[in-house]
Amino acid sequence: MFRFFFFLIVLIRYSCVAQEFTVKPYLQNAGPNSIVISWEYSNYDSSFLEWGKTSNLGNTVAVSHEFTNFPACLYSGSILGLEEKTKYFYRVISGSSVSNIYSFVTPANTLQEKSINIVVMSDMQRDGNNPNKFHEIVHDGIFEYIHTHYDSDISKGLDLIMIPGDLVGTGTDYNHWKDQFFAPAYPLFSFVPLYPVLGNHEMNSDFFFKYFDLPKNGSPGFEEHWWFKDNSNVRIIGLNSNPGYRIQKQLDWLDSLLYLTSMDSSIDFVFAQLHHPHKSEQWTSGNTDFTGEIVKLLENFTHSCGKPSVHFYGHTHGYSRGQSKDHTHLMVNVATSGGYIDYWGEWPQQDYEEYTISQDEWGYVFLEIEAGNDPQFTLRRLSLGDDNIAKKNSIEDSIIIRLYNNSPNTPVGVFPLPFDTISSNSMILIADDFIDVDDDLHGASHWQISDNCNDFSNLIFDSWKQYENWYFDINTQRNDDLTDEQIEYLQPSSNYCWRVRYRDRSLAWSQWSSPIPFYTDESIITKNLIKVVDILGRNIKAQNNIIGFYVYDDGSVEKKIVFD
Repeated sequence: MFRFFFFLIVLIRYSCVAQEFTVKPYLQNAGPNSIVISWEYSNYDSSFLEWGKTSNLGNTVAVSHEFTNFPACLYSGSILGLEEKTKYFYRVISGSSVSNIYSFVTPANTLQEKSINIVVMSDMQRDGNNPNKFHEIVHDGIFEYIHTHYDSDISKGLDLIMIPGDLVGTGTDYNHWKDQFFAPAYPLFSFVPLYPVLGNHEMNSDFFFKYFDLPKNGSPGFEEHWWFKDNSNVRIIGLNSNPGYRIQKQLDWLDSLLYLTSMDSSIDFVFAQLHHPHKSEQWTSGNTDFTGEIVKLLENFTHSCGKPSVHFYGHTHGYSRGQSKDHTHLMVNVATSGGYIDYWGEWPQQDYEEYTISQDEWGYVFLEIEAGNDPQFTLRRLSLGDDNIAKKNSIEDSIIIRLYNNSPNTPVGVFPLPFDTISSNSMILIADDFIDVDDDLHGASHWQISDNCNDFSNLIFDSWKQYENWYFDINTQRNDDLTDEQIEYLQPSSNYCWRVRYRDRSLAWSQWSSPIPFYTDESIITKNLIKVVDILGRNIKAQNNIIGFYVYDDGSVEKKIVFD
């Protein structure tokens, strides 16, 4: 009885101070027929949720509550019985406070093949030198982009938001959630549902699990640590890569889910999100082997069923995009959306062959997913610049991935030709031009040399080059047209065989070219120019700014720009 009266006294005391929405209404866990709406009020009071198909509302939902930072109280209401692909309006009431009227659009049923848009952003924990950066990402970035390119109604132009961790600087600090995450994002989450996963800065805190209502379809006992959610033709998978949760149980759950997904004809793409990278170019200390196990499962899934997959992550504060060598799988760091930037030269860094771009700037990723008979998605990186150069939704990277992507034509070897004798000191492999029936551009070339034309399992030379490689703000692949490859040294007086395959920029590989046998001669010191040839081996005259090949009497070939 004493506790009851004490509780009443505390409530009366706080009812004498200003009452307000400490966290404005936000959307979660949306389905074709339901949605969860939550908000936080400065203290416990009579609260309810109103909704309807028009701004007149007309329906009322009872809500549950729990204290977050006493006396602040979190309220949540579930609206059931909704119609898919339908716009609804709502507002919330707590005590004498009435919110604005907001709107949302319910997702389509997966069989309706509706195209959707998704924003992926992470690591928005506040940078003390740029405390308003997350606000800029939301308002000058996301809102501006949607209003300009899609719809003035944000709830129609954007379907959901994925956040792969580090929403706040300190997950156990209530004010970080209220003032540094929810406040600067307002009113984005009032119109578009969000789906976050835990980063290391959340510290597995109760605040995360109180504030967010995530699908509870993960392993029993680990609900909301890993889960999945379908929207149109996309399956979104949330994972926990933090210490203590890098366990076989999570891997087994993911493996089983991917197997079921491979047989689900309504799902065309898998987008997984977790916080830690497997290979981070700008901060190698953040690399995590557990994420490598996740990547293997996603690659195996894509290989077995042909459905493209992506894993989104953060942790390193800069954008990166790479792709698996042999699978239609993207690896995308979507950071940073507010946290300090991990600039080039500040940390241990490494240029990984999988990655085509890494960039030390603030920004977010925008996904445009098309359903129907020819499913595809377009990924764009939108940048807001860095401390020195301001940008406003500058598109720094983009890629289109199709479910049904025709492979490029099989390349044909041009040099050396069968049984040519070439220099062992230096040579160039040359293949014909890239051709793709989808009009995709040349994305990569993979060159191999073996000592056996019937067996390329033990390679003498193996080189995978992509069309670009932005590292330390330099494109190391500039001027490489991918139709030739320099070889520095082979054993003299030896028999070899070479082949090549081409990849388009939507990640489809051609078949390997027919293996071509060739010989190397004895090492020769002299090197006299014999002729200049084009890519097909035809003699050409020297001309300004023409790419050609210098052929020397020692059998070596060099690619050059030919001048008079």
